[in-house]
Amino acid sequence: MGKTLIEIKEALDANVGKKVTVVANGGRKKTIERSGLLEETYPSVFIVKLDKDKHSVERISYSYTDVLTKTVQLTMCEEELHA
Repeated sequence: MGKTLIEIKEALDANVGKKVTVVANGGRKKTIERSGLLEETYPSVFIVKLDKDKHSVERISYSYTDVLTKTVQLTMCEEELHA
């Protein structure tokens, strides 16, 4: 990811619609790992649409500041394309 908020937003804008894994700090030494599609980006936040089968909530949102401060870590999943 980028080193500034603008670079982070631009990187996420380029990956809208792709599969992403989110590892977030859940407090008290807990981490929460979720995967889904990067649905939309807004000026201050981005939205990840989660897999309904695996998670009880449908969407989660985080700010770009969370990524910058490493409270949230994003990993873009490489999807295999079969021709």
